[in-house]
Amino acid sequence: MNDNEMQVIATIRTDFPTKFGIPRQSGIVDTLRAKIVFEPAYRNPDALRGLEDFSHVWLIWQFSGNARRETWSPTVRPPRLGGNTRMGVFATRSPFRPNPIGLSSVRIEEIQLHTEEGPVIWVSGADLMDGTPIYDIKPFIPYADNHPDARGGFTNDTSGYTLTVTFPEHLLEQVPASHREALRGVLAHDPRPSYQHDPERVYGMEFAGMEIRFRVDGEQLIVCSVAPIA
Repeated sequence: MNDNEMQVIATIRTDFPTKFGIPRQSGIVDTLRAKIVFEPAYRNPDALRGLEDFSHVWLIWQFSGNARRETWSPTVRPPRLGGNTRMGVFATRSPFRPNPIGLSSVRIEEIQLHTEEGPVIWVSGADLMDGTPIYDIKPFIPYADNHPDARGGFTNDTSGYTLTVTFPEHLLEQVPASHREALRGVLAHDPRPSYQHDPERVYGMEFAGMEIRFRVDGEQLIVCSVAPIA
């Protein structure tokens, strides 16, 4: 193994088979559950010894859903700024960067040491696509990782943005009860590209084995249909 080569230690299983609809940051939809499954070489319960004493972990992962570019750009266009304003790539969390690595903070919900898949970690609040490779897991350390005086740059102006979700009862009943709150949270954070504002356009999002179709009129998101994915 090359000294600079990173090994995939695990993959994460989530309700998002595609990138569309995934929350833009970890933790903003804390009802989303996911399962971290280790690769065979790393299925050793001893590697998780002591992790049960922490509430959160950092995940270091690969932007596997984005086509790798041969060259990198020093600027990108953050979606929350409308897709037109350019910012330095290192001032954003864009997936289009010299090394396609992501960083997410998630809450540990449950650690199961002995399953058919070896040790698994159930987490909440993940912003990852199903099957995303995980390079590393590190405990979140409150005294070092929390910075109450931190400044958020341009994200301060967009962090509180949410939509009112109108979900007709007959459509909501088609969603398993265990997924309803998480789905509402995902929709409230507006899955659309920020530069699209056509109130008549209907969008489709795959989530937990269902296709959710919706449109957005002003500050209101209206669910149009729910159907199982064949």
